[in-house]
Amino acid sequence: MQTQMRKIPVTIVTGFLGSGKTTLLRHILQHAGGKRIAVIVNEFGELGIDGEILKGCGIGCDENGVETEGQLYELANGCLCCTVQEEFFPVMEKLVERREQIDHVLIETSGLALPKPLVQAFNWPQIKNSFTVDAVVTVVDGPAAASGQFADNPVAVDAQRKADPNLDHESPLHELFEDQLSAADLVILNKTDLLDEAHQASVEAVIREEIPPQVKIVRAQMGQLDLHTLLGLEAASEETIHLRHDHHGSAEDADHHHDEFDSVVVHANVSSREAVIAALQGLVETNTIYRVKGFAALPGAAMRLVIQGVGRRFDSYFDRRWQAGETDAEQQSRFVLIGEDLDQAALQQAFEAALGAVASTQPQQA
Repeated sequence: MQTQMRKIPVTIVTGFLGSGKTTLLRHILQHAGGKRIAVIVNEFGELGIDGEILKGCGIGCDENGVETEGQLYELANGCLCCTVQEEFFPVMEKLVERREQIDHVLIETSGLALPKPLVQAFNWPQIKNSFTVDAVVTVVDGPAAASGQFADNPVAVDAQRKADPNLDHESPLHELFEDQLSAADLVILNKTDLLDEAHQASVEAVIREEIPPQVKIVRAQMGQLDLHTLLGLEAASEETIHLRHDHHGSAEDADHHHDEFDSVVVHANVSSREAVIAALQGLVETNTIYRVKGFAALPGAAMRLVIQGVGRRFDSYFDRRWQAGETDAEQQSRFVLIGEDLDQAALQQAFEAALGAVASTQPQQA
């Protein structure tokens, strides 16, 4: 009977676009030390990019690489707070049925999700009896915050903010960033290897203004932290979340302001890593695109190339081999673009034109 009364702790990992949430999840799962963890991944966009990245490193698969039911739950498109009643509750019900096999639950929200309504959902009687929010962990992209992209305190940001014409300081993104911080029980200042001490202190000062005094800020690189720092905080966040300030109202509000964002997909055959990143950077420079994420199938490459971009900064790495059962269509390079006022047809045409322009400047092989 005691086991049946045990509440399963849930860690909600939130944070802005490209902050490193998936990398943090990877780190937790790779160092779980026998702890049985269920993962729920929420996506914004047509493609389950982050879910596929997790599968690519062996999460949600057995030792033969075959997907297994119940280890990785990936929710459909849209913010979790908007789909919570349709999809979140059934998933949690499934986890209750398997509670004897679960020690902890990790929920990775979309980079565009509001954490407060999700935490409030844990007060629903059917969920409250079985789960408790161990902590809301907000991951902050240190370099992005230091450049002023997601903070509007003029004292705490450097001159790059004023020099960048693409930054809209009245953007709802800033409010969303603040809401993600205000809900936090722990803030991870990530990518500190890309910042000097002065910039790290500056970003911490911005963060401190948005969080309760008891909330810790910890510095990290690639989300590499001791699991005791991340799990077992026992915050019971659902009991105090109503006290946290937010810009977007309560969970019952019909409008969560997500109509500010668009998500479109572009695809094409690409000739090289350099060509596709250059083409994507061109789209970012001429459109209001905050986040790029997707895969590239390079000619002659046996492995899939993951490409992710935040603003003008792009990262890429090979994550796994293309599998025999995957069709040519699945191997086609494709990318989710997240931003404002995005026209899919125009972006598709511009993407193809940019790839063609780059290809025409490359030397022809004999």
